[in-house]
Amino acid sequence: MSVLFSTTPETRRLKQTMPGSKGLPILGHGLDFIGDPMNMGLKLSAKFGPVFWVDALGTTFVSMIGPDANQFVFRNQGDLFSNNQGWNYYIGKFFHRGIMLLDFEEHRHHRGIMQAAFKKQVLVQYLARMNPEIARGITRWKTGNDFEILTEIKKLTLDMATDIFMGEELGPEADKMNRAFVDCVRAGTSLVRFPVPGGRWKKGLDGRRVLEAFFRSRIDEKRAHPGEDLFSRLCQAQDEEGRRFSDDDVINHMIFLMMAAHDTTTITLCSIFYQLAKNPEWQERVREEAFRIGKRDIDHDDLAKLPDMGLVMKEALRLIPPVHGIPRKTVKDVEFQGHHIPAGTMISVSPVVTHHMKEWWVNPEQFDPERFTEARSEQKKHPYQYVPFGGGAHMCIGLHFAEMQVKAILHHVVQRYRWSVAADYEMPIDFTSLPVPADKLPVKLERL
Repeated sequence: MSVLFSTTPETRRLKQTMPGSKGLPILGHGLDFIGDPMNMGLKLSAKFGPVFWVDALGTTFVSMIGPDANQFVFRNQGDLFSNNQGWNYYIGKFFHRGIMLLDFEEHRHHRGIMQAAFKKQVLVQYLARMNPEIARGITRWKTGNDFEILTEIKKLTLDMATDIFMGEELGPEADKMNRAFVDCVRAGTSLVRFPVPGGRWKKGLDGRRVLEAFFRSRIDEKRAHPGEDLFSRLCQAQDEEGRRFSDDDVINHMIFLMMAAHDTTTITLCSIFYQLAKNPEWQERVREEAFRIGKRDIDHDDLAKLPDMGLVMKEALRLIPPVHGIPRKTVKDVEFQGHHIPAGTMISVSPVVTHHMKEWWVNPEQFDPERFTEARSEQKKHPYQYVPFGGGAHMCIGLHFAEMQVKAILHHVVQRYRWSVAADYEMPIDFTSLPVPADKLPVKLERL
């Protein structure tokens, strides 16, 4: 395995002046990074403080831990940090020039055009399309003792994403598309970052080609005969000066948004389903709240009438934020908490570590949705203490869409099903890419 860590003069000086850990020979902390990044971050920050260097995944990066670090990096005053150069190392070849991988003025320009696709009046239309898709999808669920939440929720959210964002059904192409998205996401944390046949890096490159071909084959039709879906909106969108996205821009944004729209929602729902299985009293609270709405399908105005569901979602996002680590690269010399970080250094902030710090949360490992009630408001000790959607200029563009989609799905499911797990069951988490249930979260599913 050919994995070499940075040996530049700047990195050597950084390692001499900053605490840190090289981990295992050749691998560094790569296995910890993809096996248990939360406990790795908590352990190393307890030993070294909130700023330290780590060798992992073929590079040396500076880990910046806690709310102050999140605020410093996300606000990015003075344009010190590059999103593109941070994410590009991990996923640039697979999610080339997605909105998350753009910087500074170019990012503001693209985000300004895309924002129109996530305004309230458009979300209202998306929700109207979601309801029948959810109802159809969950009606097919089979009750029993080994219902795999991850498998079924991922299929449902991908079907919804293709309907809402593309205006079509995938049909027999669904499995191929789903595999391509999974391979692209998993490739980002490859230990071997070369196209070795059968390896994750090679599978990611192949998956990217599948996705590009799929969207490119449809783009002319979308430009000529646009609908109300996101794909059409991106094909037609323009800024104040009349500038539009190129075909490549549209394809890049669709690949990234389709991944984000179904992968991150799937992770959030898996976390929610697990916690509601382990805490049946909260499952009943959410169910009773849904029945009080008095209808199967919810409207946008109904979202505010589901406060308990909102508390559960916030707590699930705290315990398992869908993007658990966020990279950047310094483009200027940086000074933070007495440490000098030279330009060209990879850095990382960690929502999942921040969300489990005892300094900021009461019993952080405990599922306790009421920590987010107005009476307690634990998350308000620091403005960057709770960051499941990132922060600053790059805060998730689809956060309101995600909240709406999660609530709509959960509202439908709790009115039709009850689910449970054994009292001693603990969900194993696969952090190989984004955090998903390693065992696909098998539950006992019962129809009400």
